[in-house]
Amino acid sequence: MIDPVQRVPAVVLAASFLLVGCGAGGTVETMGRGAGGPSVRERVATPAPTPTASLEVAPQQLPGLGPKTLAAVPSTTRQAVVVTGRGRNSPISTVVLYERTEAGWRAGPSWPAHNALRGWTDHHRAGDLHSPIGVYTLTDAGGLLSDPGTRLPYDRSGAFTAPGTGFEGEPLTGSFDYVIAINYNRRPGTTPLDWTRPLGAGRGGGIWLHVDHGGPTHGCVSLRKDHMRELLRAVDPARDPVVVMGDAASLRR
Repeated sequence: MIDPVQRVPAVVLAASFLLVGCGAGGTVETMGRGAGGPSVRERVATPAPTPTASLEVAPQQLPGLGPKTLAAVPSTTRQAVVVTGRGRNSPISTVVLYERTEAGWRAGPSWPAHNALRGWTDHHRAGDLHSPIGVYTLTDAGGLLSDPGTRLPYDRSGAFTAPGTGFEGEPLTGSFDYVIAINYNRRPGTTPLDWTRPLGAGRGGGIWLHVDHGGPTHGCVSLRKDHMRELLRAVDPARDPVVVMGDAASLRR
């Protein structure tokens, strides 16, 4: 692999494919569940609790976020994809797209999602099987399939092919049909496949929003295909969109 990936005794390496995605380096290794490894029996069908906003009285601040997290949200942001993890070590999360209006922040539908196998971290490293906590801009999209109608720059490429199996033995086929690059350790304004890592390769990269394959990810956040398509159509670069992601307790800091 291009990144110096840490070896994880709890999982078994099953296959490799060349792609810069889902928290990997230049080569993503697909893994299966091994004996004695962390439990991945939680299913995406049971979403994590998520804050809700009244349609009559919209909150002036994004619900569920503490002062440290709110301070990282740019003042110009009018769209926020809030990913709330069930727990620090859980691969289950919930995604809500918030829109800021003159009346306050309005919540869209709540979508079940997966995050990394081992949950969340404040200091993501390549191959650590955690999703990075933080607030990151969203500027670029792409996928194996044609542009579904997004206003983000969209790179359609065969390089988004995802063969192999995931942690629960589920096929990864179609996982990268649609992706939105999360600007963690990457250069904004480039294809999600761009390998530039401003923080260095050791800090990982290729953290995306992408199509769910029915199990935990290496570092990305995954949603059902129809929800990814809806999100791609909704995200508007003119509204300075960001993703706010982490377990619920960390987001409340």
